[in-house]
Amino acid sequence: MSKTVLDVGQCALDNSNITSMLKQHFDVEVQKAHSHDQALTMAKDSQPALILINRLYDANGSEGMETLKALKANETTADIPVMIVSNYADAQDAAVAAGAVQGFGKSALNTPKTIELLNSYLK
Repeated sequence: MSKTVLDVGQCALDNSNITSMLKQHFDVEVQKAHSHDQALTMAKDSQPALILINRLYDANGSEGMETLKALKANETTADIPVMIVSNYADAQDAAVAAGAVQGFGKSALNTPKTIELLNSYLK
């Protein structure tokens, strides 16, 4: 049975690359959210196996950390694993401190380490 991944705040190209990699390695359905509010609604409704949030939203430059904090503060979505998608170690550290699981950067998208990291949530 396929699992759902919610991809939040990525540009079309990055969403396509992430979706392609996920589908190549896992039985998943990828949903895309463009905004903070849309992400919160979709997470509550679909209860995805994993949420991937861009560090900075492509559409308006919003901070992905705000969505992470809101998801972790809501009892309906608090237990859903969330990863920040960022190449910056300080952004990863801040996300983990705010309740996320260790994420990955776009530059590491197709590496064995990223696949192994995702395996814990999507197999």
